[in-house]
Amino acid sequence: MPAGSLTDPLAQASGLLATDAAAAERLARGLLAAAPADPRPALILGSALRRQGDFAAAHALLAPLAKAYPQAARTQYELGLALAGLGQPALAAEALRRAVAANRDLAEAWKALGDLLFAAGDARGAEAAFRQHVRAAVRDPALAPAAQALCDGDAARAEPILRSHLRAHPRDAEALQMLAQAMAAQGALDDAEALLEASLDIDPGRDGARFELAEVLFRGQKAGQALPLIEALLAKDPQEPAYRNLMAACLGAAGEYERAIGYYDALLADYPDHPRLWLNQGHALRTVGRRAEAVAAYSRSIALAPDLGDAYWSLANLKTSAMTAELEAGMRRQLGRTDLAPDDRLHLHYALGKALEDRGEAAEAFAHYAQGAALRRAGLRYDAAATTALMRRSKALFTPAFFAERAGSGSPDPAPIFIVGLPRSGSTLVEQILASHSQVEGTMELPEVGLIAQDLIRAAGGEAALYPQLLAGLGAQDFAALGEAYIARTRPQRKLGRPVFIDKMPNNFHHIGLIRLMLPNARVVDARRHPLGSGFSAFKQHFAHGHAFSYDLDDLGRYYRDYVELMAHVDAALPGWVHRVIYEDLVADTETQVRRLLDHCGLPFEAGCLAFHENPRAVRTVSSEQVRRPIYREGVDQWRAYEPWLGPLKAALGPALEAWRG
Repeated sequence: MPAGSLTDPLAQASGLLATDAAAAERLARGLLAAAPADPRPALILGSALRRQGDFAAAHALLAPLAKAYPQAARTQYELGLALAGLGQPALAAEALRRAVAANRDLAEAWKALGDLLFAAGDARGAEAAFRQHVRAAVRDPALAPAAQALCDGDAARAEPILRSHLRAHPRDAEALQMLAQAMAAQGALDDAEALLEASLDIDPGRDGARFELAEVLFRGQKAGQALPLIEALLAKDPQEPAYRNLMAACLGAAGEYERAIGYYDALLADYPDHPRLWLNQGHALRTVGRRAEAVAAYSRSIALAPDLGDAYWSLANLKTSAMTAELEAGMRRQLGRTDLAPDDRLHLHYALGKALEDRGEAAEAFAHYAQGAALRRAGLRYDAAATTALMRRSKALFTPAFFAERAGSGSPDPAPIFIVGLPRSGSTLVEQILASHSQVEGTMELPEVGLIAQDLIRAAGGEAALYPQLLAGLGAQDFAALGEAYIARTRPQRKLGRPVFIDKMPNNFHHIGLIRLMLPNARVVDARRHPLGSGFSAFKQHFAHGHAFSYDLDDLGRYYRDYVELMAHVDAALPGWVHRVIYEDLVADTETQVRRLLDHCGLPFEAGCLAFHENPRAVRTVSSEQVRRPIYREGVDQWRAYEPWLGPLKAALGPALEAWRG
């Protein structure tokens, strides 16, 4: 029978593969018997057998077929899947690489290769393959240039292509999703969120967009909103590692630490050689105080990926033990490479800086901190002038008369205590002291105030310069609604049901007027430290997210100066509303300062607040290990060894260098 006469039955057999592999097998066997020299029914039969789990029989058919037709991409793809099913991942990866070499647009082959590399612990190789999968999955030729740009990591090149396309095709769900990818890559998470929601409104079946939306929400500190999306995805595919990994991360961000650790345990049982899973597990274990297990997880991550800078930094960032000579030698070897990824390089500089600091080698330690900070700063959008402008707009609006005219506005709920200031100024210590009181629950650095401000800016037209002046147009009911919304949105973080809870997002001082208007009975604590102490401590810290001002000494000094100026204005406009805790005073005379703090918060003294280091609560900040020990007096003046290099910070601080206590 001529091969051409098989066209319709072949199409029928091929179409059955996805829905009824057994029927496809029967039809393919008949076709193969009729035309044994035709490779097409043999390929369909091999695929049908593979889909039914008979990997050995599939391999027996596909191996000679792939040898005879080495450029047949789909044959190589099927062989790769059969080999993977037989437990031969290295050979499977080779076959899949042949498949994508023969046809770089075979999306499913890229996905399968990414899955294999992920399982083997090759995180970078897997990420590259998944990027190619996303590119190849785009079928519209008009979107191909943008897809290639995104694959190349050039979101700025992709954005105008996609915007031009969407002007002509505004309801193209795929283009909307791709533009969201471009915006997320450039840090515009709010834009990405809106674009992904629009894509899903048009085509609710786009699970890729749903997953990307969950990722964007997580990155935007909206883990609670991401969880239902991931749950829906896991209901369809409970074993997908990307879903499970994101679920674990979101659970941790939502304060469900033990559940997060359970997810990581299960993932590591399936993927024991994946270094980033060990890294993530280490973060979760550290948060709940399981320090020895965290050290083991970070160490395992380094053993699997000696160039994974984040693992070295995470180990160094435990703060309580010096890096070993072996680890230091490993870091130096990695930094000597010319092909090291920038993110790994900056983390290694920070980690090596910490090792050198522990040994008292200040000059070289500072040099490494500065190199790490310069790499981090180069990838950030931060405008110190915009921060100063926000401070000045706030001072202009928030006069005593402005607050007096709005007395009685807002929600009367007295539950929140806001701890504001700069990072690395003792705020975690203050939180730990308060959270050791029987009436107080410590949560974490909650993003809700900032998100509420962003919502208000968007509703007013999206211009950041409209804030905080837009608050002048709101009435008492508006502020009450905002206060109630804050209480509702933070409720999931309150696990213990205590009457008072802490929100220690440091940069909430930018929104101090909004806090007063929507929650007038909230308490505010300003955790403050010597500007050179807090400045250097922030400069040498690589934060997981936020604090873009902290990677340049001039930016740091200007930020601290703006903070001191704004808080002095608030002291004058609302006398006594903000309580200041000076870190150096807290260390020098702990009980007196703790009693003053509790009195300001309307709380009776409890001895447990002085034994804060015995509190087993989870702590997510970089000071987690320090607050699990008694008062750490040795750290107060550590900055003095680095004073010779802090000239730009001093210059930028101006009068705040001397008048920082307020």
